[in-house]
Amino acid sequence: MTDEFFALRVEYRHVSLLEQETPPDPLDQFRNWFQAAVDEGIEVPNAMVLATADADGRPSARYVLLKGLDADGFVFFTQSVSDKAQQLRDNPRAALVFYWEPMHRQVRVEGIVSEVSAAEADEYFASRPYGSRISAWVAPQSSTVSDREFLEQRARELDWEFAGGPVPRPETWIGYRVRPDRIEFWQGRENRLHDRLCFEREGNGAWRMRRLAP
Repeated sequence: MTDEFFALRVEYRHVSLLEQETPPDPLDQFRNWFQAAVDEGIEVPNAMVLATADADGRPSARYVLLKGLDADGFVFFTQSVSDKAQQLRDNPRAALVFYWEPMHRQVRVEGIVSEVSAAEADEYFASRPYGSRISAWVAPQSSTVSDREFLEQRARELDWEFAGGPVPRPETWIGYRVRPDRIEFWQGRENRLHDRLCFEREGNGAWRMRRLAP
């Protein structure tokens, strides 16, 4: 083992996460922290790690973008032919991780995953920039392509085909909602005595909050 990582150390700010200052609904707490991340000027505050596992339990993780949040959970979009979509069909549970480094804050989410309605997917797809809608048609996500030129040529062909007009949503371009049953908020504190508040959903749907040791 080398010591090249040993000296990497950051002292966290004197910011607290206390029970009496935290809303009883963790989604309200998430919204508060998310807005603070936006106000802080974080470039992509909605970037989140999505962790899934296949039918054999082999894990996989990648960054995706949060594109919706409501009482039912966290929404993201992808293609149904992607590796992550296949994993979610095999094992419809997922974990999300947000980390807002300048604020020394992390949020972990665990829950059941389901597809959003076609109407929700249509609405969001229609809001995307024209070029992003074109890209969704270029090739099935995660498929092997010959080279970069193939992608660019196919995008040019599609641009000519749609001629700047409406671009329909591909049937394989869908959304997923993670309905959380566990959410943990982590606030970095001085001397590594961090604050961790964990919310777990009980059988009646109510949330129970408890503090975890750092």
